[in-house]
Amino acid sequence: MTHFADLLAEWHAHQTHNLRRSAHTVRAYQAAAKRLLDYLGGDVEWAELARCDAATLRGHMARRRGDGLSNASAAREISALKAFIAFARQRTGIEHETPPRLRAPRVKKGIPRAITPDEAVGLSDMVAQGSDEDWIGARDRAVLLLLYGAGLRIGEALALDCEAWPPGDTLTVMGKGRKQRIVPIMPIVRDAVADYLARSPWPARPGDPLFRGAKGGRLSQGVVQKTVASARQILGLPSSATPHALRHSFATHLLAAGADLRSLQELLGHASLGSTQIYTKVDAATMLDIYREAHPRERTGERQPRDIG
Repeated sequence: MTHFADLLAEWHAHQTHNLRRSAHTVRAYQAAAKRLLDYLGGDVEWAELARCDAATLRGHMARRRGDGLSNASAAREISALKAFIAFARQRTGIEHETPPRLRAPRVKKGIPRAITPDEAVGLSDMVAQGSDEDWIGARDRAVLLLLYGAGLRIGEALALDCEAWPPGDTLTVMGKGRKQRIVPIMPIVRDAVADYLARSPWPARPGDPLFRGAKGGRLSQGVVQKTVASARQILGLPSSATPHALRHSFATHLLAAGADLRSLQELLGHASLGSTQIYTKVDAATMLDIYREAHPRERTGERQPRDIG
């Protein structure tokens, strides 16, 4: 019988080396696999897992839903389990057989909320002012300007090492699936990172993290998120003004300025154009908000008379 830990280790290696999934996705898929194995009783053979049917998966998910799992989380879990079972079927050579059919709950896709350019810059300035140490304030400002100015995911920004900087006019970023892309760097972003490095008490050696925590290790996402949460309260910004919202704002403002979807897809590192197209809805929603606030008929609640002529 295959040992529980060995099976999970093989699944981890497949995701990391063969599929090149991000570290975040690997952790989530590993956790989902472990929960299924616990439900099946622990140590199982690959063949037993490969023949896991829809009824078994429904029973497992019913228990998970009983723990208060949301529709979005359930959909992600089912996707992870299907991938895990597909690997087991490939591993045992029965991928030609009909896989278990389990429909995920429908999840309504929300429209990302962007913040204005002034709010983005104001947020980055506020995190700098709110720090007790100058170098930490400069660091936080540089991180946020990089997210907004180049459209990076927060994980991509914090994964940068010192040899990636100083760039010229562009920066090479390692995105999801270990796919590289090149993004332009504006002078304000380059200057902010240079200011942080000049103030940092840590040397900027090749191989060292570009953005460091207070003790010198790589800066964590949680620290950035907590800092932004404090700054947005002072500025009176909504809870949607998160570090990731800066990436949404980057995309929305470029689209509004006339960028085409294909170019935006490349800059954001999206695998499919469908992921980028949601920003057309963001821009439309923004324009509708402006219309409602500016149009006198909307502002007073009056209706335009019907044209009957």
